[in-house]
Amino acid sequence: MGKKKKEKAFKGTLRLYVSWPLILSVFIVAVAAGIFFIDVKAGIVAGAGALIYVIIALIIRFYNRSKITNDMVNFATTFGQVQKELLKGMPVPYALLDEGARFVWCNNEFRELIGKENPFGRSITTFVPELTRDRLPADGERSTMEFSLGEHDFRADIRCTSLDEMAHSSLIIDNGGFSGSIITVFLFDITEINTLKRENSEQTIVTGYIYMDNYDEAMENVEEVRRSLLVALIDRKIKKYFSEFDAVVKNIERDKYFITMKRVFFNRLVESRFDILEDVKTVKVGNEMSVTLSMGFGLETGSLAEDAAYARSAIDLALGRGGDQAVVKTMNKTSYYGGKSMQMEKNTRVKARVKAQALREIIEQKERVFCMGHQITDIDTFGAAVGIYRVTRQLDKKCHIVINDVTQSIKPFIDAYSKEADFDPDMFVTSAEALQLADSDSSVMVVVDTNKPSITECPELLRRVRTIVVLDHHRIGTETIENATLSYIEPFASSACEMVAEVLQYISDNIRIKGVEADSLYAGIMIDTNNFMTKAGVRTFEAAAFLRRSGADITRVRKLFRNDMDSFKARAEVVRNAELFHDKYAVSICSGDNLISPTVVGSQAANELLNINSVKASFVLTEYQNRIYISARSIDEINVQIIMERLGGGGHMNIAGAQLTDMSPETAKQKLKDIIDEMEKEGEIV
Repeated sequence: MGKKKKEKAFKGTLRLYVSWPLILSVFIVAVAAGIFFIDVKAGIVAGAGALIYVIIALIIRFYNRSKITNDMVNFATTFGQVQKELLKGMPVPYALLDEGARFVWCNNEFRELIGKENPFGRSITTFVPELTRDRLPADGERSTMEFSLGEHDFRADIRCTSLDEMAHSSLIIDNGGFSGSIITVFLFDITEINTLKRENSEQTIVTGYIYMDNYDEAMENVEEVRRSLLVALIDRKIKKYFSEFDAVVKNIERDKYFITMKRVFFNRLVESRFDILEDVKTVKVGNEMSVTLSMGFGLETGSLAEDAAYARSAIDLALGRGGDQAVVKTMNKTSYYGGKSMQMEKNTRVKARVKAQALREIIEQKERVFCMGHQITDIDTFGAAVGIYRVTRQLDKKCHIVINDVTQSIKPFIDAYSKEADFDPDMFVTSAEALQLADSDSSVMVVVDTNKPSITECPELLRRVRTIVVLDHHRIGTETIENATLSYIEPFASSACEMVAEVLQYISDNIRIKGVEADSLYAGIMIDTNNFMTKAGVRTFEAAAFLRRSGADITRVRKLFRNDMDSFKARAEVVRNAELFHDKYAVSICSGDNLISPTVVGSQAANELLNINSVKASFVLTEYQNRIYISARSIDEINVQIIMERLGGGGHMNIAGAQLTDMSPETAKQKLKDIIDEMEKEGEIV
């Protein structure tokens, strides 16, 4: 049996108007009854009149109801046709869609825009790919989005209205039972607005600084009569290059420039990836050492003063990362360009002496010193921390080294200290113990071998202690320890142990280092230089010589580094399973099963892979404690640091690393490959 058709019912004022004859009938009948009690004849006449009125009212109410409804519908239809014609000619593109994003109706402007006369029943995504079904609003909601169609930019105002709600809001007909929704789309042409915004942005001023990184060192290698010529050639090359970008370049010192240019030309400079960095190295007038540049730019802050401050911060960041690169700093992002060459080692140790004296003054003003490095403490971190411990004890202050997990690589060294009676029982503490001992005013926090607060052994200590000292040899990244009282970061140094060994020589004239401490520092240098084969400069060997004089025993250190059979086999397995990606990148996965220190095995395997012909860079991924640790190594052709920075890590040009979470080793490996492909396409790596 078919479902009974639901009748339409009047509502609101119209319902009252249609029902009024019936209401009046009741009143007339009552009046007729009253007259009947007063006078029977008059009552009969009045009653007859009332009866006739009631019959007419009922006929009008029920018989003409459908006619009235049809007349109302005809009026509404006529009125709707007028509205429809007006909407058709409306100069704003307008369309109605069903819940599936298919066209129900659209006006002439919309038809002309999409170039389709009859789009009904087709999805709007066919013509506007950005407007997908999942981006449509839900019932009662609205959303906006921008997209380009042809040569024009549009802003879409999209609203979703329930059909049931439309029926209930009607003031004439009460007809429930509707379901579903209708989606309205208005398109507003914002091409001119976007063009004006773009032109306004292109006319804004960008400020920056240009520094010659190795000015003094380069001049030392040139005959005196040619020095002025070298400076003139470099100055001419810089100013000629930037004149093509309509820039103003002004010398502020003999090796420093201030630069301003319009944003439109700066965008072109970015597209060229600051090729002046490589071009300036071609200047030769008998100098053996090429001059390199560092550049820092600040923009998008809203004021020239803040742009200049950001530019100053950017140039400091470029120098802290080793120079030979450009850094662009905005309020939301910091971008790096270049940085493909190794920073030249500075022979002078004046800076080390100045930093040593500053460190001494800071420690003398405090009662207790805490020292920590990065998580999963390695030999370089451990050795540098031990060096700071010796500095503190030389100044008769209390020192604690924060180590949470004792890895297999440092366990032999810690065991050696436990056998020595001269060292405090609380020399090594955990993060929890350090937080109980730390005081914001009377303590100083020395961070070694890292400048990233998030990967330190106890980031909370950095917030607890006001006075912070940073000693590190890694290039500075976007994340760094801020508001440090003393910051000593030297990217050209081979290791943190080398830096601390230099500081030790200037702390006190009569400082005496114990043999086990000298072993720790020497071991840190040896590991980070891969037995003095990587980044070992003149000062590296001078620091090693100082430690040898202080009692470091090479044989004893070598014995401490020997691996067990499982680790040796695991390292060999990593090398055997390595994949040669693009014929020059060795990529392998190290299984952490049955290994005490899998990350150490991974880094050792990465070093081994560099001994293979045609391998320019090696990457070993190790899963440990629910994280993926990547050890990246290269000799001189590939900058692995900028690759690891794309993964949130960092390090040096030829020794770097990164940590990844919430993914499997295979997924991390594929992500690494994708980043290498992307950087090769961008020209970041060759």
